[in-house]
Amino acid sequence: MDPVNERVGAAIGPELKRRREQRGLSAAELARRAGIGKASLSSIEAGRGNPTIDTLAALAAALHLPLTDLFDDPVASGTVHRLSTAQPDGEISRELLRRVSVGHSTEIWRLRMPAHTRMDGIPHASGTTEHLLVASGQVLAGLLSEPVTIKTGDFLSFPGDLPHRYETFDSEADVTVFLVSPSLT
Repeated sequence: MDPVNERVGAAIGPELKRRREQRGLSAAELARRAGIGKASLSSIEAGRGNPTIDTLAALAAALHLPLTDLFDDPVASGTVHRLSTAQPDGEISRELLRRVSVGHSTEIWRLRMPAHTRMDGIPHASGTTEHLLVASGQVLAGLLSEPVTIKTGDFLSFPGDLPHRYETFDSEADVTVFLVSPSLT
């Protein structure tokens, strides 16, 4: 496999070290579990290494993490808006809408709103994010300062620890809401 881009490799190093230390593992133990040299691990953690995907996958597996937990999510606390995409005829289609890292509590809610209604969301605990997937209808949702119109099949993610709202137009709406908060433990 080809080495990971150097800039990405540099960003992964500190996160890898943080995850190793969270688990109370020495560098020697993680290297042993991943089947790589201790010097290689040291170089990767320092952000100087240029590891292959195979090496990163072995390290993630040794830490009992999904590989993507080693990558920093640059929009983790911001708004993400994804429009519905067409499904290819006769094919199975899947899309990653948003990655939620470990260490969070997730609640899944079904929100059904009649036409011409509005609900103001009270800010949740610090660090909370709301993720919406519209099953049917159309909703104006998101932060009070920057609401977004989303329709059937659209996805929206925004900081739930700020004032936000949900509002329907001429028809009812059915929305799945994922409320993701930092774990208290």
